[in-house]
Amino acid sequence: MRFFSAAVVMAVAQTSAFAADAATGSADGAQQVQNLPAIVVTAAEQRSLVDRVIATGTIQAVEEVYVTPLVEGLSIRTLEADVGDRVAADGTLATLNDDALLLQKSQTEASLAKARAGLEQIKAQLVEAKANADEAVRARDRAQRLVKSGSQSQAGADQAIAAADAALARVNSAEQAVAVAEADINVAQSQIDDIDLRLARTAVKSPVAGVVSARTAKIGAIASGSASPLFTVIRDGAIELKADVSEDTILKLKPGLKAKVSLAGGAATLTGTIRLVEPTLDPQSRLGRVYIGFDEPERARAGMFASADIVVEEKQGIVLPLSAITTADGKTVARKVENGVVRLVPVETGIQDGQGIEIVSGLAAGDEVVAKAGAYVRDGDRINPVKGEQASATK
Repeated sequence: MRFFSAAVVMAVAQTSAFAADAATGSADGAQQVQNLPAIVVTAAEQRSLVDRVIATGTIQAVEEVYVTPLVEGLSIRTLEADVGDRVAADGTLATLNDDALLLQKSQTEASLAKARAGLEQIKAQLVEAKANADEAVRARDRAQRLVKSGSQSQAGADQAIAAADAALARVNSAEQAVAVAEADINVAQSQIDDIDLRLARTAVKSPVAGVVSARTAKIGAIASGSASPLFTVIRDGAIELKADVSEDTILKLKPGLKAKVSLAGGAATLTGTIRLVEPTLDPQSRLGRVYIGFDEPERARAGMFASADIVVEEKQGIVLPLSAITTADGKTVARKVENGVVRLVPVETGIQDGQGIEIVSGLAAGDEVVAKAGAYVRDGDRINPVKGEQASATK
């Protein structure tokens, strides 16, 4: 009985020893796992991406038209438009004082009437000269016949010939005087036409329809075409955003791309479309310029500062955080984690959407990578991977 009890005691002791050894081994394994560096990992996910370009600039008129007087030296009599008014094409914006032109026209019309009366007198003189010339020619012809028959002396015939020549010369002179008088009439008439044109131009008109954006005209001021324009008109009231874009993104842009434009201070958000991309860059700033027209231009004002979010492309793709990508040996790589082991994997990247970047090749959806490419881990290192949400919960 004593022997049996001793055996039982020895068995129990051995079992306890084995249990103690097992517990010690488990503790060592847990300690080994705890000694591995805890690295935050993230999974590549399939989602939509938007390739966008951000541009900033100032809202300006698509086309400004300067309205200047077409008649020099006249004072402004009335103003028919002010800043902000919408005007029609050929609409009157101001009128000039036409008193001097009316007086000049009256004087010219009097000169024209005098020239016409003088022409009638010269025409009457021409009729008389032609009659006298006809008579002189007949007298000359008779004298020449009489000389041949011996009934008249040669001297008398010579006198008749001279008289006929003089009469013909007077006819020619009268005809030339008529031509001169007719030319004077034409000159006077053209002067009147010119005055009429200047009188019509005393109404300062807008050549296009649009909105008056500036006015320097003042009643009583002398209008001059060499001075500042009297009015500035935005053609059709059309405005657009003239935005600057960096040289590394301008090649992505082309006319027709859609954009969302945010006015300074968040006053409003407008939609628009790229109208034009300038073919050259500024040599100093190295920036290019794009012109974005608005779908609702009445919601903005020229001179406002704004930023544009231009959508270049939308697609579905595999996405990683931008922080998970780095370069090694001149290649773009990600640190892929498989069974707790880090592997450097070359990847090809595509478009960037905010803090996410497209992975064109090298990874599949669901693959886990080190979230921070700057983490000090090398190819082949064993780590204790921690999900991003777990790391946040631990904190």
